[in-house]
Amino acid sequence: MLLRDAGKGCRAHLDGWCARVPGIHQCTDTQDVAHHTLGKAVTGDDPQHLVAACAACNLHIGDPARHVDPPDRPVTQW
Repeated sequence: MLLRDAGKGCRAHLDGWCARVPGIHQCTDTQDVAHHTLGKAVTGDDPQHLVAACAACNLHIGDPARHVDPPDRPVTQW
């Protein structure tokens, strides 16, 4: 996973995972840890659900399994 994401910076931040959790943190744009995008309890260490992340973003996001995505809102105007 770290080899796959090498040179891409903090994928958790770039892919928008941080924006799903309110609050402010400082992304270091390094690849220090693996972030489990669906939660480790849900998918284990399946590389399909791992992205390279900085420790600050990983701690800010926490366990994604405990955060529920907001419901979809229909778009009525463009």
